[in-house]
Amino acid sequence: MNHPSALRSCLWFENDAQAAANYYVSLLPDSRIEAVIRPNDTEPNFEIVEFTIAGAPYMALAAGVRFEHTPAFSIAVLTDGQEDTDRLWDRLHGDGGTEHPCGWMIDRYGVHWQITPRALPALFTSDDREAAARAHSAMLTMKRIDIAALERAFRGE
Repeated sequence: MNHPSALRSCLWFENDAQAAANYYVSLLPDSRIEAVIRPNDTEPNFEIVEFTIAGAPYMALAAGVRFEHTPAFSIAVLTDGQEDTDRLWDRLHGDGGTEHPCGWMIDRYGVHWQITPRALPALFTSDDREAAARAHSAMLTMKRIDIAALERAFRGE
């Protein structure tokens, strides 16, 4: 394991931890597989994959028991504009993901994602609380976040 952090989030899969980790590292820059660990050849469904997504450490565990992922844990990605938002959204959705309101997506492995353009928290934290509320109301009507629509709502257009 090459990552300096002692902390990492663990994603549990029934099987195919390495396939999931390979998929996740393909989504964002500064992502890579760190290690694949199979400690016991007699348990072919048991594996641990240590990996990094966009500089953040994760671990995928396949242990042959099915636990459902929930929105109580999600991978939140701050994107750098509409093009970046659309690229990630289209990739997750096109690869078998399910769209949900307010920038949420469930990927083909059942993991929950929040795809959030950096503009969104900037609008929500504005000192103009009425404008921030308009932007928030607009966001509640969206699945994929549309930055231009949020900005129009913020301006009252």
